[in-house]
Amino acid sequence: MLHEESPVFSWFRIVFVENKGMAWGFELPGSYGKLVLTLFRLVAITGIGYWLYDSVRKNSPMILTFCIALIFAGAFGNIIDSILYGVLFDASTNINVASFLPDNGGYESLFYGKVVDMIQFTFYDDILPEWIPFWGGKHFSFFDPVFNIADSAISVGVFLLIIFNKKAFPKK
Repeated sequence: MLHEESPVFSWFRIVFVENKGMAWGFELPGSYGKLVLTLFRLVAITGIGYWLYDSVRKNSPMILTFCIALIFAGAFGNIIDSILYGVLFDASTNINVASFLPDNGGYESLFYGKVVDMIQFTFYDDILPEWIPFWGGKHFSFFDPVFNIADSAISVGVFLLIIFNKKAFPKK
């Protein structure tokens, strides 16, 4: 069910969250904000797909092709949710589990679906020691975002491109 949690370790939980927007739940305002975001994602995935095709065609360094493939796969996974999830499932609530292909249709029309996030690594969730200036004695939680495998693929791809920048983009 929506917001249901399954602890794996004290710092790792599987949490069912539906994200209407993009990273950290940021949404574009207005009734057409979701449509604009989905259309932007389609344009971006087309550009990333061409970049991947071009990188393979030019026999680019393997690290570059691998990173682009990770970014493409993650973006593609999120776009599938964004386009189809609202059509294929009815609304999730805190008391009902969403059903696949409901008789009365999904909770939203094509291009207006939410992206499912489910992984949360909260490495610290406690009261900070009193001796820490300004924040001591206050509750602090480190790394609360809930994300999905697609988000991870995008992040790892971008991170590896930054780390291996000189190998991915060698000077000719």
